[in-house]
Amino acid sequence: MNRALTLDDLVLAGIAVAAGLVAAFLSRALLRWLAKHAKRTRWSGDDVIVDALRTALPWGAIAAGGAAAAAVLPLTRAVQHHTNQTLQVLLIFAVTVSAARVITGLVQGVTQSRSGVAASATIFVNITRVLVMAIGFLVALQTLGISIAPLLTALGVGGLAVALALQDTLANLFAGIHILASKTVQPGDYIRLSSGEEGYVVDINWRQTTVRQLSNNLVVVPNGELAKTNMTNFTRPEQQLTILVQVGVSYDSDLDQVERVTSEVVTEVMTEITGAVPEHEPAIRFHTFGDSRIGFTVILGVGEFSDQYRIKHEFIKRLHRRYREEGISIPAPARTVALQQGTVVIPQQRGGNDVPADRTGPRAAGQE
Repeated sequence: MNRALTLDDLVLAGIAVAAGLVAAFLSRALLRWLAKHAKRTRWSGDDVIVDALRTALPWGAIAAGGAAAAAVLPLTRAVQHHTNQTLQVLLIFAVTVSAARVITGLVQGVTQSRSGVAASATIFVNITRVLVMAIGFLVALQTLGISIAPLLTALGVGGLAVALALQDTLANLFAGIHILASKTVQPGDYIRLSSGEEGYVVDINWRQTTVRQLSNNLVVVPNGELAKTNMTNFTRPEQQLTILVQVGVSYDSDLDQVERVTSEVVTEVMTEITGAVPEHEPAIRFHTFGDSRIGFTVILGVGEFSDQYRIKHEFIKRLHRRYREEGISIPAPARTVALQQGTVVIPQQRGGNDVPADRTGPRAAGQE
């Protein structure tokens, strides 16, 4: 200490600290007001920036007040140096937290705008947050005079050991990054795995992919398994898709009339039912001479995978009603069985077991 501490020094230091606190309070109140106006805009980036500044500016004002108070007080060089270092580290962490909020908020906004309805790809958000916080931590260590070169070397060696110990976890991590980078699967897509699970992709994080089934159950699939399995994506390359409905009419039907009536029903369903594709052209293809009917396929257009159940439901109801009105029959499968005189094996059930009994003569033909 170069000189003795006086009352004026304490008053000036108190004024500096108080000014820093008042500036922190006013800046926080101002940013709270700005946050209300930022929510009214369409761009989500201003919300992220204002939210990040609500942390950086108040702590910056407090650090500035503390630095001004330390400059006024007659401190020794060592105490002044340590005080400045402490304030610098405090400011670095405040800026790091704010930067992490801004960058992760922007990354999340980008993933949400590109991923669809249920986008929340947290893997990129978490990786970005960890990288920004790690950089801020290294800068704080360098500010304190701690060399980070040995630390980086130790982290490299330790990282190799950790990588060997966490092979499955890292495999899932890089598989998740590969899945999102290749854009084969994105949050919001409807997928079906070769193992039978299907549903909407809710999230892809650093370890696993969460799929929400139509029954509202969640299926958790490790990213490594998802990258290796065969998968059908019903959302890409287009969300709209076509579904096939098999129909059959009797042999005495007028096929031109069947085609006309069915086309009218398809057009009606496509224009009136929610989730259908109004511009879809009716497509009817006869393909089979069956045992009791002529089979054909009706191709319907749907907006997304889950719409097909409602559209099939309405189409079958309306088609059945129109066929009845037009006198077009849909025959049930029937087979003609010819019985001959002789030995016929008739299965009988005795005590829960089917025991065949041989019967001959007129009773085998239903005669007494």
